[in-house]
Amino acid sequence: MRATLPLLRDTDFPAIRRERLTTLQVNLGYRCNQQCLHCHVNAGPKRKETMPAETVVEVIRFLGESGVSHLDLTGGAPELNAHFRELVREARALGVHVIDRCNLTILSEPGQEDLAEFLAGQGVEVVASLPCYLEENVDGQRGSGVFARSLEGLRRLNAQGYGDPGTGLVLNLVYNPVGPYLPPPQCALEADYTRELGARYGVRFNRLLTLANMPIQRFGSTLLSRGEFDAYMALLKGAHQEANLDRVMCRSLVSVDWRGYVYDCDFNQMLGLDLRLGGRRRVPLGDLLGRDLAGVPIAVADHCYGCTAGQGSSCGGALG
Repeated sequence: MRATLPLLRDTDFPAIRRERLTTLQVNLGYRCNQQCLHCHVNAGPKRKETMPAETVVEVIRFLGESGVSHLDLTGGAPELNAHFRELVREARALGVHVIDRCNLTILSEPGQEDLAEFLAGQGVEVVASLPCYLEENVDGQRGSGVFARSLEGLRRLNAQGYGDPGTGLVLNLVYNPVGPYLPPPQCALEADYTRELGARYGVRFNRLLTLANMPIQRFGSTLLSRGEFDAYMALLKGAHQEANLDRVMCRSLVSVDWRGYVYDCDFNQMLGLDLRLGGRRRVPLGDLLGRDLAGVPIAVADHCYGCTAGQGSSCGGALG
């Protein structure tokens, strides 16, 4: 796989600084039951990296002492980590809002048959990847049969009350383009998803979040191999909106890798761009306790244009 960091380091992206920390995003490991073309983590079934028990304990300690309000769990498939459920229970006991970034097919994996019930019982918000409401597009990006299994996962979540008004169980879907272009307007696409998934399959959800593909890891390597990298970067830079800088996720979020080291965001984690803390490298999560990160510079490179292009893109979807 071809690395894109050497092409991204020399950047003219605007300098930005952190605000108050509210969200801890934890990558529980790079193992996944899928291997998607767009994946910026390069996750897959053969990856071995997984957060060990002692690091999970550090995460729980940080939640209890830092006052952050949100825990955002990602991977790979975060549910494949042996300590996933323990972490969810402990976080919820502390009153922390938990988000599970779920690929939907994990809900029908052996040993995960009760996962939907567990998530509902803990009141976990589910952010579920579904790059299209058309079977051929999803299977083309994620593999044969993935769409059907994704629908099965959605129905399991709906059966628990996810996506229904009044239950408090939030189910948001995530769209990302299947190629090197920007997502369409989020509101219009959400209306399409609501109509098509409801009419065709009887599936319900709360919101659709649109994300731009990042020119890193597997997707970035694919762009290079197809000779599309420069054109995609030109697209991102040409669509940059200065107003989106005020709402990018890295201002209030810290990303933690499976070893317990911290980064400004999940994308920087994948590129090895450490959070800047007095010039140190590989800062462990525990070192952030008692520190006010407001005003700390954020490490940037050209991939950051993926978050500010057009309507903007973040873990919470479009920015504007």
